[in-house]
Amino acid sequence: MTDSKELADRFEEHRGRLKAVAYRMLGSLAEAEDAVQEAWLKLGRTDADDIHNLGGWLTTVTGRVCLDLLRSRAARREEPMDDTFVPDPVLRPLSPIDPEQEVLHADEVGLALLVVLENLEPAERLAFVLHDMFAVPFDDIAPIVERSPAATRQLASRARRRVRGATPAAEPDLGRQKEVLDAFLAASRGGDFEALLALLHPDVVLRADSGVLVRGAAVSKALQGAKAVAEQALMFARFAQSAELVLVNGSVGVVNAPGGHVQSVMGVTIADGRITGMYILADPERLERLEASGLAG
Repeated sequence: MTDSKELADRFEEHRGRLKAVAYRMLGSLAEAEDAVQEAWLKLGRTDADDIHNLGGWLTTVTGRVCLDLLRSRAARREEPMDDTFVPDPVLRPLSPIDPEQEVLHADEVGLALLVVLENLEPAERLAFVLHDMFAVPFDDIAPIVERSPAATRQLASRARRRVRGATPAAEPDLGRQKEVLDAFLAASRGGDFEALLALLHPDVVLRADSGVLVRGAAVSKALQGAKAVAEQALMFARFAQSAELVLVNGSVGVVNAPGGHVQSVMGVTIADGRITGMYILADPERLERLEASGLAG
């Protein structure tokens, strides 16, 4: 495996998994790409002949890079995570829905779960993501977090309890998700307040992340309750005119892109025919980066 081309080819075989690990760790597509690139650079500085399990080695190295980034992020942050923060969304066309493609994307993680992961301690997040999502043994995770395997198991267990307690139940059927969002957009376009209320769970939560530069009515906000969210939907009903349904992190969501320029992306959670969570990214800078990467629009 010492040949550079062979090594590069072997690395490419693992790139998708590594990016998936990094995205779940960081909630940022750009940072995930950087973490994977750093793993490649570290591989180039290592005697590859001493690596017996390349996939496992790359996964743990990527995890360690992400852990360092999370700790650096936490050290820079003077205040707790803003409750309006929305992670980077991953967009795909809604149709045609190819069953084989859906199998490939079956492990996509929703925005609601990524929001919960943002509130975990860095070591908890690492232990949970690597073990629960990618089946990495605790014996392999322990050296990364500098704890015993038993203590690492406790980290994952604590994270698991927080995730289960904070992640809402979700409708898995894409067809039923589409029905609800079609009805929501129709009610928004028609200014039908009562229809909006009927489609929203009484305790629906809305997060709108517009970044630090946007002011006025479109400023970042967190709302709870069907009445407040329905009023917000009517306030921005004009955007519903150009809204289209897409897959946002594997679930049906909405992209608003008049003239092909993405102005907002909305992921939702739906349960029992009603919307329980809405996660809107409207930060112009982050959306521009997503468009530039081809992951939006």
